[in-house]
Amino acid sequence: MHNHGIGAWAATRRLKSPDKVAIVAGDVKVTYRQFADQVDRISSVLRHRGLGRGEAVAYIGENCPEFLEVMFAAAQLGAVFVPVNTRLAPPEVAHVLADSGAHVVIVDPALRDRAQPGIEQARIGDVIETGEGDAQHPGLDLLIRAASGGQADEQAGPDDAAAIIYTSGTTGKAKGAVLTHGNLTWVALNCIIDYDVVSTDIALMISPLFHVASLGMGALPVFLKGGTLVLEKGFDPGRALALIAQHRVTMLSGVPTTYQLMADHPDWADTDLSSLRKLTCGGSAVPTRILNAYEARGMSFSQGYGMTETSPGATSLSPEKTREKQGSVGLPHFFTEVRIADESGAMVPRGTVGEIEISGPNVFAGYLNLPDATAAAFTADGWFRSGDLGYLDADGYLFIADRLKDMIISGGENIYPAEVENLISDVAGVTGVAVIGVPDERWGEVPWAVVTTAPGTEVSLDDVRGHLEGRIARYKIPKNLVVVDELPRTASGKVRKAELRTRFAR
Repeated sequence: MHNHGIGAWAATRRLKSPDKVAIVAGDVKVTYRQFADQVDRISSVLRHRGLGRGEAVAYIGENCPEFLEVMFAAAQLGAVFVPVNTRLAPPEVAHVLADSGAHVVIVDPALRDRAQPGIEQARIGDVIETGEGDAQHPGLDLLIRAASGGQADEQAGPDDAAAIIYTSGTTGKAKGAVLTHGNLTWVALNCIIDYDVVSTDIALMISPLFHVASLGMGALPVFLKGGTLVLEKGFDPGRALALIAQHRVTMLSGVPTTYQLMADHPDWADTDLSSLRKLTCGGSAVPTRILNAYEARGMSFSQGYGMTETSPGATSLSPEKTREKQGSVGLPHFFTEVRIADESGAMVPRGTVGEIEISGPNVFAGYLNLPDATAAAFTADGWFRSGDLGYLDADGYLFIADRLKDMIISGGENIYPAEVENLISDVAGVTGVAVIGVPDERWGEVPWAVVTTAPGTEVSLDDVRGHLEGRIARYKIPKNLVVVDELPRTASGKVRKAELRTRFAR
């Protein structure tokens, strides 16, 4: 076998557990044998379209078997999988497709109209819709039936690129984080060890697979162990509760908002949740009220910290430490290291705040086409500079102190203010702008825009939202606009956002 990456996983699972159910999607159940056979045929389809080693195939769609089938098919060919966030606006889709050099785009027909402007802007000629299609425009299902079987086995190793995940950049354009076969394998192993994933686990996937947390820390470790994935295209708290009871779900991952909406649902009290053994939560700390609600039902959380560049897990807090170490994001994952450095790069004592630096085989290879950004992201001795501030306590548990990058996390989605600020600056009458995260009961944080305006002009929230609509994803658009006489700035001219966050926190 030449493929020593994730491209070999489907065939190996077909050998080891052929009749085990790999995926449940609605009324459809897919065994590992059926899954691997589909992967083989899709790789044949992609090879026939000219997709080869190192070339990119993009996927635009919600959670479904085809998402994972295309990813593993690309890996068989030594190609690179590019999952596209379905919430992106057309210019953002165009950037992802063009920057990644996507050779083929596979898109859910339900999303084709929304994705088409971005596909056209990126000048992608080869587009395949999932489903049947017709004789003139055959869909993926039709192409699969006409394809030859047989496992592709192109050379791929741990250091070869397996996926490019786009993460919003502080300079306005999303950056493509290159994740290798080794990165995805090691993050899966970290999760198997630290979250005790077993072959009998049934994981309900309510978070989009195009998010690296759902893919790298949910789907891949369960697949590697031969468990079962229950795929949902969207999150509805009542339906999630029903699926947990119906399928005897053992694993669930989400953000605090997810868990809050489930606990607030009318069906919460009467739903049988006794099968749930593993709850993982990321994005932000789990509020005490949510801890209380789940602990009252006999459940507790594993919490953690990470980012796209770490595939994404860096640390995890075990359930038994949830109360003792409340506020912590835990210890480094088994095959990962974390240290804290000061501004000069020197290590600081326990309890001292500094920049969080991360090392391990789950740390990404770099940013696509951005050598300067890649070089700046690593220390001289090869540790990834997170851009986040934190400290390690006496026991080695990590606590997050602040974000150097001012990133906003709203309902689990990352929002980088600079991207939004650059666009708001173009609104007529705006002379200065700062986008900050303001605490929100439902979403954790929501973006607010604080602006200064030219004398004699008026700028409204509707003006700003109208300007941003269609240019960026809706979750990035500010929920409120505050006009001030002057933005607080440092001596060098930088806006003191911490002061604004304190001023407008509710």
